[in-house]
Amino acid sequence: MTTRDPGDAGLVRRHLRLISGSGSDEAAHHPVTESDEIEGLVPTPRVYSRVTGPSWEANPPGRASNPLAAYADELARGTPPFATPRPRRPIIALRQISVGFGGVHALDQVDLDVAEHEVVAVVGENAAGKSTLAKVIAGVVQPSSGVIEVDGAPVTITDPGMARRLGIAMVFQELALADNLDVTANLFLGQERLHHGLLNVLEMEETARRHLNKIGARITSVRTPVGQLSGGQRQSIAIARAMLGEPRVILLDEPTSSLSITQTAEVLNLIQRLRDLGRAVVLISHNLGDVRAVADRVVVLRHGQNNGSAAMSDVSYEDIVAAVTGAVSTLPVPRQTATPRVSFTPSQAAEG
Repeated sequence: MTTRDPGDAGLVRRHLRLISGSGSDEAAHHPVTESDEIEGLVPTPRVYSRVTGPSWEANPPGRASNPLAAYADELARGTPPFATPRPRRPIIALRQISVGFGGVHALDQVDLDVAEHEVVAVVGENAAGKSTLAKVIAGVVQPSSGVIEVDGAPVTITDPGMARRLGIAMVFQELALADNLDVTANLFLGQERLHHGLLNVLEMEETARRHLNKIGARITSVRTPVGQLSGGQRQSIAIARAMLGEPRVILLDEPTSSLSITQTAEVLNLIQRLRDLGRAVVLISHNLGDVRAVADRVVVLRHGQNNGSAAMSDVSYEDIVAAVTGAVSTLPVPRQTATPRVSFTPSQAAEG
């Protein structure tokens, strides 16, 4: 692991003085102390883990009053900042989960965990157990053994209703949308809002617009029939419908299957938006290009068993393919250098 030149600390102090408004070059040579009262900005491990380099973000509650002072001191000691992101307790964790259908073991002692502000991709060949794992989390399939924990406490998810109450929502590969109904009607299908016994259309339309805007959906009118929308727009409606209950964990089962390049880019941007909103996202996919574009971590399943788990920045495309096909028994240990992932927009995809 490389170390930074302690002289960088002076540059950091100079930058901190400039952004704090002093603008004094002389002041940059003085140590940054707790009394400097430079607040509100802090480099976060999440940004580094996405291989975009350090960036300054709002200082979350509970942090020290002057986190930048510690950052400058860290540089002065020659310690590489952001080298090891802080471990976060997962929102949901699966331990030794097994599922059997007759004599077939769909899942065999599978482990999985996902934290907030994180996209975890579950990849594998057909019949590897990916969808079954998602259905276990969503309460559709009951495990024969193993433990599911939510915020560190063991829970039993007996049905999808229980999963929703625990803050878990799933968007199935079959979106179950009614083409003859408009966007609003599809969002509230089966959970319509009433006012004095009548449909409260205005409230539902306003809520639909708010949720679609929150995830950055490209839909001009909530009164448009779903049958007139593209595959990417239909996927955004299914995701917005899952967001109605303000879930903390969202499961997406093959969200980009059968979509064009432009529509795929639109859905990948939606997934990034969910992560930025603080959701924990489990992405079930066989498309490794999509996975590498948005996922923070990858979990490989093979024949219903774990066959490796790693940060996406620590593995290559070839590493994942080798684990999926069984050429290796697990993903490699983290490397010293990482290959940046490319995030693209629908317009860029169309140009390509």
